[in-house]
Amino acid sequence: MLSRIFIQNFALIDSLEITLNKGLQVITGETGAGKSIILGALRLILGERADAKSLQNSDKKSIVEAEFSLNDHFKDFFEQNDLDFENQTVIRREILPTGKSRAFINDVPVTLEILKTLSERLVDIHSQFETSNLFDEEYQFRILDALSENKTLILQYQSEFSDFQKLKKELEHLKSQLLEGNKEADYRNFLLNELEENHLEDIDLEELQNQLNTQENLGTISENLAQIFTRTDSDEVGIIDSLVDVRSRLSKIAELSHQFTAFHQRLEENFLEFKDIILELSDEAEDLITNPTLVEELNAKINQINALFLKHHVNSVDELIEIREKLSGEQQGFSEVEVFISETEKKILMLEKSLTQLTDQLSKNRRKSAPVFISKIESLLKQLGLEKAKVEVQLTENKNFTSFGKENIQLLFQANAGFPLKPIQSAISGGERSRVMLSVKKLMAENAELPTLILDEIDTGVSGKVAEEMGNVMREMSENMQLIVITHLAQVAAKGNDNYKVVKEEISNKTQTNIISLNSEEKLQEIAQLLSGSKITDAAVSQARELMKN
Repeated sequence: MLSRIFIQNFALIDSLEITLNKGLQVITGETGAGKSIILGALRLILGERADAKSLQNSDKKSIVEAEFSLNDHFKDFFEQNDLDFENQTVIRREILPTGKSRAFINDVPVTLEILKTLSERLVDIHSQFETSNLFDEEYQFRILDALSENKTLILQYQSEFSDFQKLKKELEHLKSQLLEGNKEADYRNFLLNELEENHLEDIDLEELQNQLNTQENLGTISENLAQIFTRTDSDEVGIIDSLVDVRSRLSKIAELSHQFTAFHQRLEENFLEFKDIILELSDEAEDLITNPTLVEELNAKINQINALFLKHHVNSVDELIEIREKLSGEQQGFSEVEVFISETEKKILMLEKSLTQLTDQLSKNRRKSAPVFISKIESLLKQLGLEKAKVEVQLTENKNFTSFGKENIQLLFQANAGFPLKPIQSAISGGERSRVMLSVKKLMAENAELPTLILDEIDTGVSGKVAEEMGNVMREMSENMQLIVITHLAQVAAKGNDNYKVVKEEISNKTQTNIISLNSEEKLQEIAQLLSGSKITDAAVSQARELMKN
C-alpha cells in the first residue's frame, strides 16, 4: 500500500508530506485548493511525462516521493531488474531545472519503463475525467477479462499478437523489396552479363592501348628502326665497327696499364649490351606487320571498356570488377529474399494457429463470465439507486485478430425499465456514469492484485441516499485494499478510516498548497462544512455526527 507521500517544489507546493494508512483514506478540500496538483505529482510516480513548468522555483529541482509497503510477492520484480528489495520501498522522481527528469527505486537510478512497470502494479489513479473509458472497447475488454481470469491468457495472446504484427510488417517489407528487385532484375542481369562477358580479369587496358599505339604508328616506328640499323651497320659509318676498333685499342692500353682496366671492362659490358639491343630491335622489326583487323579489334575492345567506365561512373577495370561482384551478390540476395518470404509465411501460419486457439479460449472464458459480470454489476447498481438498470455484454465475431482477440465487445445499458438496451455511450447520464464506473472499479478491484486504488471525484453528480450507498461500496472495497478517495460528498467523507484535507494558504505573501491529517473533531467539522457550506450550522454538525456514526 501507499504509506507516505512527499512533494517538494511542485506547482503551488513548497513542501508537503503525508502519511497514509490502510482502509478507506478520504481526501477533501475546496475546489482549487490543489488536490489535482497532488494527483499530478503522483502521476509522475506512474511514469508520466515531466515538465519543467511544474517547478515552483525554477532554480531548484522538484522531488516527488512515494513510499510503499510491499510484501514478498514483489521480490521477483526486484531480482529481475537487479534491484535491492525492501519492504518499505521508495519510488522517486526528480525534475531538474533544465526540464530533464530522473527516476529512482530505493535510491537506485532506473529507467522510466522500469519505474512504470513497478508503479502500475502498486497503484491505479482514476480521474473523474476518465469515466469516458467506459465507452472504450479496450476498457470494456479489460472489465470482462478481469472477471474471466484471463490475465495470464491475455498476456500470452498479446505477446504472440505483437510477434504476429511484426512478422506481417516484415513480410510486407520483404514482398515490397522483392517486387522492387524484380522490376530491376532484367536490367541488373543485363549489366551483370555485360561485365561477365568482358572477362575483366584478363584485361590489361594499358597493354591494349600500347598495342593499338604500335599498330597506329607502325610506319614511323619502322622508318626510325631502319635509320638505326643503317647507322649501326653501314660499311661507311657503322657504329659497331667503330666500337670494335675502340674496344681493341682500349684492350691494348689496359694490358699496358692497369689504370685503364676498369674502363676497358665497362666498355666491354656496354658494347655487349649495345649489340644485344640492336639484335633484339632487329627481331622486333621483323615482327612488325601491319594488321588492320587487329587495329579494329583493339579499338573495339578499348571503346567497350571506356563505355563501361562511363556507364558505371568509374575509371578502372578493378572498379568494374567490384561492381560485377556487387551485382552478382544482389542477384543472390533476391533469391535469399524469396527464402525469407517463405520462412516468414510459415511462421505467420504457425502463429495464426496458436492465436486462434488462444482467442477461442479467451472468448469461451468471456462468454462464461459475462452472466456473472451482469449479475454482480446490476446488484451493485441496485444498491446505488439504479434499481431498474439493465446491463448486457454483446460479443461479436471479428474476422481479424485485434489486441484483445478475434471478437468485438459492446457494453449495453439502460437505466429505466421498458426501454431497449443501447450502447452505453448513448444511454447513460452523468450521475449514472459515476455509479456504473464505481461498480466497475469495485468488480475489477476484487479480481486484481492491486494494493492501492485512487478515485478522484468518481462520485460526481450524485447526492443523498445514492451518495450514502456509494460511500458504503467504497468502504466495502477498502476492506481488501487501500482505497484513497477524493470527494466533495459528506456521505463519502464520513466513511473514511482516515481523513485528510487539502488546504491553500498564504505564507510570506506566497500561496501554498498543503495537506493535513484530520482528527475526529476536525473530521466532524469538515463533514459539517461539506453539508452546509462555509458557515457551519448546528444542524450540519448534528447531521455530520450522525453520518459518522453510521
